[in-house]
Amino acid sequence: QVQLAESGGGLVQPGGALRLSCQASERTFGSNSMGWFRQAPGKERELVAAISWNGRYTGYTDAVKGRFTISRDNAENTVYLQMNSLKPEDTAVYYCAADRRVRHYSGSYQTADFGSWGQGTQVTVSS
Repeated sequence: QVQLAESGGGLVQPGGALRLSCQASERTFGSNSMGWFRQAPGKERELVAAISWNGRYTGYTDAVKGRFTISRDNAENTVYLQMNSLKPEDTAVYYCAADRRVRHYSGSYQTADFGSWGQGTQVTVSS
């Protein structure tokens, strides 16, 4: 099972930007679609963005469309989440996860479709 490690979180003012990174341990990372999730205190974990194994397809939850961009570099075994125009409601622990199936992508992912979770990185948007 691929090991994932997120980084790049921190404290940022509203309107600011952060870039999260998710480093995978396995070269087979390039066969799995990836997702970025977030979980705020007292709320369920939600899928924020997803990218297909080959980078051709991406999807975003409505709350982040136009502000967040997911990308990947399979040569570096890394997936990124560029977050711009951050809002206080973006405050959460952000996790990356890999689709359990290889060479599979869905426009209607469920949380259970993902395995190999990272440990999470805290993003706090506050003035």
